[in-house]
Amino acid sequence: MNASIRVSALLLVFGSVPAGICIAQDLPATASGRFDALDVNRDGVLSKYEFDSDVVFATMDSDHNASISASELQTFLGPEEQGAPSAKYRISVVDGNNDGELSDAEIRRGMEFRFQWLDSNKDGNVDLAELQAGLGVPMVR
Repeated sequence: MNASIRVSALLLVFGSVPAGICIAQDLPATASGRFDALDVNRDGVLSKYEFDSDVVFATMDSDHNASISASELQTFLGPEEQGAPSAKYRISVVDGNNDGELSDAEIRRGMEFRFQWLDSNKDGNVDLAELQAGLGVPMVR
């Protein structure tokens, strides 16, 4: 799986990023474009397999200390937009040990939570309609 697909997967955890502000990768601007980028096996649905975080974590962890800070996340997301959840808040949603940073395990847990949340019909996959309904909608605790 290539890096842009894994970067797109992380964005599903933290919500949508408006087109053009992500400095880490050039992401598709539409839900259908992101869906196509994530649907690696082209079966028309996104499986848990297609939500991998290895490259995402390595890309975001710019100081290589095995955790993602709010500063690193904000750099990844780009400038904070008016009304958008802050990087600090986005981290707090999945920060299990409340240290203000994300470990690889916390990112994986967050991705699992977001996947389950998007899978509204609970069939174990996320289809385009489910992604469109959830893209840009922040998760709540």
